[in-house]
Amino acid sequence: MYPPFRVAAFTLAALATAGQALADPPAPPRPAKPKQAVIISFDSARDISQWKRSRALAERTGAHFTYFLSCVFLLSPETRMQYNAPGKSAGKSNIGFAASKQEVTERLEQIGLAASEGHDIAGHGCGHFDGKDWSKADWLKEFSSFERILENAYAINGVAPEPQGWRNFARHAVVGFRAPYLSANKALYEALVAAGYQFDASGVSQGPARPVAGNGIMQFSLPQIPEGPKSRLVIAMDYNLYVRHSGGFEQPSKSNEFANRTYDAFRAAFDKQYAGKRIPLELGFHFALMNDGAYWNALERFAGEVCVKADVECISFRDYVSRQDAAPKQASVGG
Repeated sequence: MYPPFRVAAFTLAALATAGQALADPPAPPRPAKPKQAVIISFDSARDISQWKRSRALAERTGAHFTYFLSCVFLLSPETRMQYNAPGKSAGKSNIGFAASKQEVTERLEQIGLAASEGHDIAGHGCGHFDGKDWSKADWLKEFSSFERILENAYAINGVAPEPQGWRNFARHAVVGFRAPYLSANKALYEALVAAGYQFDASGVSQGPARPVAGNGIMQFSLPQIPEGPKSRLVIAMDYNLYVRHSGGFEQPSKSNEFANRTYDAFRAAFDKQYAGKRIPLELGFHFALMNDGAYWNALERFAGEVCVKADVECISFRDYVSRQDAAPKQASVGG
């Protein structure tokens, strides 16, 4: 017969063992949330000072941007006849041309610097015409004009020396497009696929939406986000906010108010995704300083806060697409 203390010890050990057997197995670790993507882009990309300002913002925050370039800004008054839009006579543009050969030279330099810093140079057509009624052939003509003018910009304008590798960059680096006025039609998407583009950013969605892949092209949409005292929806682009705030007319006395409203709208849209499903947030801008720079001031404040977060990446459209393309390949390695 065992001594009483040994019986007690055995009983406690048995109970401990039984408790372990009856306990629930530990829950598997939750998968880590993906980084919150923020995709910031600029349409037309004209003013040299804004090229510099945007690149400085990127350097401070670690962001990479997409610049949707309008190719008429690579033509001076002397070389504007190089562009002939569908259905228009040569030398016509809705947004003018570069003011001088010197301006073209400086813009080419900024494009090259931005590309070398990892930014995405994409297409916005040339003359900023509304292509809602264009045919596939019309769109292909516009794409061809863009490609030819970008590739030959140094030669067309008599700017020397042409940087080594420029033509290779012009032929291969531009893989994305945004339609002027966000005015897209079925013929546009047919032409984009035929021309070998990888993404289009001409869509508009009810809120932040994941891009849709189809027919060899990824389609992105600028979201409508709540803004202002009544939280009415507005497209997350500076021009749309400008029209919302001041009817498209300058009100510099209210610049701070408009900047704060814009920042609040951006931050609320970001926070919702950051705490939730982490759908990419797209924000669109121009190089124009509307309402005394209110929207750029809001952008710099916003990017300075969120792009520096460890679990946030302010990324270009091109790089976002590249990562999506690479994901299945990575998953299959090692079988």
